[in-house]
Amino acid sequence: MTRRELLALLSTAPLMKAAPDAPTAPVAIGKCAAYNDDLEAKLSTMFDQLGGLEKIVRGKTVTIKLNLTGSPAYRYKGRPLGVTHYTHPKLVGVTAHLMGHAGAKRIRFVESCWATGGPLEEYMLDSGWNVRSLAGAAPGVEFENTNALGKGKRYSRFKVPGGGYVYPAYDLNHAFEDTDVFVSMAKLKNHATCGVTLSLKNCFGNSPASIYGDDAGRDEPNESPTKGRSEIFHAGNRQPSRSAPQEIDPKSNRAAGYRVPRIVADLVAARPVDLAIIDGVESVAGGEGPWVGPLRLVQPGVLIAGTNPVTTDAVATAVMGYNPRAERGTLPFRDCDNTLVLAERHGVGTTDLNRTEVVGVPIAQALYRYEA
Repeated sequence: MTRRELLALLSTAPLMKAAPDAPTAPVAIGKCAAYNDDLEAKLSTMFDQLGGLEKIVRGKTVTIKLNLTGSPAYRYKGRPLGVTHYTHPKLVGVTAHLMGHAGAKRIRFVESCWATGGPLEEYMLDSGWNVRSLAGAAPGVEFENTNALGKGKRYSRFKVPGGGYVYPAYDLNHAFEDTDVFVSMAKLKNHATCGVTLSLKNCFGNSPASIYGDDAGRDEPNESPTKGRSEIFHAGNRQPSRSAPQEIDPKSNRAAGYRVPRIVADLVAARPVDLAIIDGVESVAGGEGPWVGPLRLVQPGVLIAGTNPVTTDAVATAVMGYNPRAERGTLPFRDCDNTLVLAERHGVGTTDLNRTEVVGVPIAQALYRYEA
C-alpha cells in the first residue's frame, strides 16, 4: 500500500458509520529513529503540542500502566525486551522525569506481572531494568504489581457506564482508583487475538489475575496467582471470583475474538485513560510477543501520544498501515471484532480520523506498513 493509497482508504472511514458524537482530541506524532536520540526533547515537544504536560500532572498522583506482557524469560532472537515487545525502560524513565519536572506529586508505575503477585520491582529486575535509576527519575516514584491486592487493603470496583459488553463492572487494584491521572503506556504492536495492541489493549492488563486468572479463587481472590486469564476472559469457561461482578450473559459468544475486544472496551470505559503514550521506536510485527509467531523485528521510528485513547489508537493503527475502522475479517482484525470501534460505541472516543487533529508529523510521513 502506498501513502496515496492509504490516504484514499482513510478518507472513506466516515462512510463506515463512525459514531458522530464520540469525543475527539488531538494526537501528536514524533519521529524518533533510536532510543539513544534525545527522547526528552522529542517527548517535551509532543506534550507541548497536546497543550502542555503541566496542566495534566501538576500537583497530582499519576499512575502509569506499562506494557510488560509475558514472562521476562521470553526473548525474541535474544534481543532486549524493550526493543521487541516491552515498553522501553529509557522511554519510561524520561516520561517520569518530565512528569516530575511538570510538577507531578507522585508517580506510580503499575503492571499485572505475568503469573505472579510478587513485587513489580523484582519483575523489572528480571527484565533487565535499572530499577534504582527509574526510582530516581522523579520525586515520589512508586511501584505496584496490580495482578493482586498488592499494597492496598481492598479492591476498587469500576462500573461500566451504561452497562458493559461482558461484565457490568470490574474489580481492580486500588492503584487505579487512588490516582488523579491514569496513563496507558503501550507498544506499537500487532496482537494475535485483537489485531493490534496499543493504549486500549494495554488496559487488558489492568485486571488482576487474582480474580480473573485461571487459578483465581472460586469465592474470593487468590492472592498468589500463577497463571494468565485464558479460562475466564479468553474462553469464558468459568466465572471470576464470586466476590466480583459476574458475566451479564453467561450464554454469550465464547470465542476469544468476540470476548477480549469487548472486555478491553469495557475496562477502558470503566477506568478512563487520561494520557496515552505509544512506543513505536522499535517493536515487533505479527503478534504481541515471542510466544506468537511468526514475528518480525520492525523499526517504525515513531512516538505517538494523545489524551484520548481511541483517537490515539486510531492514528497509531493508521500509522501501521491499517484502517482503524476496519471490520472483522479485514486486516488487522482478521479473526476478531475491532476494539477501537467497540470503545467508540461506549462513547470513549472517535475512530474518525477526519475529526481528529494530528499535530507534529502527519500520518502519511510516519507510515510504516506492518504487513510485509
